[in-house]
Amino acid sequence: MSSAGNRHVVAVIGAGPAGMFAARQLAMEGVHVVLINRDIKPGGLAEYGIYYDKYKMKDGLRKQFRQILEMPGIDYYGNVTVGKNGDITLDELRSMGFQAIMVAVGAQGTKWLGLPGEQLSGVYHAKDIVYHYNKLPPYSTQEFHVRGRVALVGVGNVMMDIAHWAIRDLKVDEVIAVARRGPAEVKFTKKEMEYVIANLDIAALDEELARCAPYMQEVGQDVQAAREYILSALPKAIPPVSNTRFRFDFLASPTRMIGDEQGRVIGLEVEDTKLVLKGNDTKAVGLGTRRVLDVDTVVFCIGDKVDENFGLPVQWNEFVKSPQPCYPVDGLSYEAYDPEAEKPIEGVFVAGWSREASSGLVGVARKDGELGARAMLQYLSTMPGVDDPAAIISCLEERLERNHKRVVMKDDVERLFAAEQAEAARRNLEEYKFKTNEEMLAAIGS
Repeated sequence: MSSAGNRHVVAVIGAGPAGMFAARQLAMEGVHVVLINRDIKPGGLAEYGIYYDKYKMKDGLRKQFRQILEMPGIDYYGNVTVGKNGDITLDELRSMGFQAIMVAVGAQGTKWLGLPGEQLSGVYHAKDIVYHYNKLPPYSTQEFHVRGRVALVGVGNVMMDIAHWAIRDLKVDEVIAVARRGPAEVKFTKKEMEYVIANLDIAALDEELARCAPYMQEVGQDVQAAREYILSALPKAIPPVSNTRFRFDFLASPTRMIGDEQGRVIGLEVEDTKLVLKGNDTKAVGLGTRRVLDVDTVVFCIGDKVDENFGLPVQWNEFVKSPQPCYPVDGLSYEAYDPEAEKPIEGVFVAGWSREASSGLVGVARKDGELGARAMLQYLSTMPGVDDPAAIISCLEERLERNHKRVVMKDDVERLFAAEQAEAARRNLEEYKFKTNEEMLAAIGS
């Protein structure tokens, strides 16, 4: 790093889209940024969350991230976990002299509904599967037995990604998208539907629409408009590669998973629901009648939550933000808050999915990181820079050395990218990823 004095020095934790673009915004304003990342590679969900074969999109994002890392005002420390059980704690970072800390670690916790049978074999969370097919260690080497009839709980883009994988890669027998609400409230985009709509059982969809119609009409929803949206991807449907049947089961709220004697899931019990108006929104209310879907796999595609062991207060699956921020941006609060002390946590900011879990994709996270950086810049404008920025960095490096764990730097990332590109060329593949941290570190070398 530059040893020039009188500069503000901050830490940004997390090198996904929010953290990377926050770091760039700060560096462009003359702030020295120490970027700390749990993974070896930068990118976060841009690297490990986008569907694996969207090569052009991923390549474009990687180029942007590499340009950010090339900025002289940014240092990178990868393979470093921050948290109560991590390589270093948030409180330790705060004590080292960083003038502010941006938390952009995403939503690393796993959100479950707390239903009976979640521990059964064949019951998974979508995030773990997405990490698996995107080759994020250690999920890359775990086994996921997704087979037969697969129930996907949720109707957003993550559900569509898992349906895409199950239908086009695994070629399972049937995929059933299970939704508490009705056909007018699906959250997936037309673009994502294009990959699987060729497998959609349209006759079954029409039966579902007819079953749901009375409840939809009671709350003023347009049944035909819902049908048109769901089928709007047909003109650009990707040709099918399997005989998988894809269908929806609306107005169905999961209540438990049923297992066999071997502990394997064999059924998903759901309660039928109806729609009622609640202000300007609708709510699904249980009818008390239950039925069982015969399935071999259940995948919950219901969003994520922040890591409760990170070191910040958590409410409603998110880190707590100040209700009356001192440095708001566009009316939003980016300041971490201690509800017990009833005051902001001095110098700590949150952005991206750390601020609002499972909200939006890369573009949304990028904007939120930049807005979070603007909030931090307001805070930094109230204090002078530090005379010896290098001393803060030395303190961090000395602490990390005590872990006896390889820390990945900027040059290491470049060597890793080069090694993977060379391997992809050797194998004549669009892309190649090392599946374990050990393989990545070996490719980087000493």
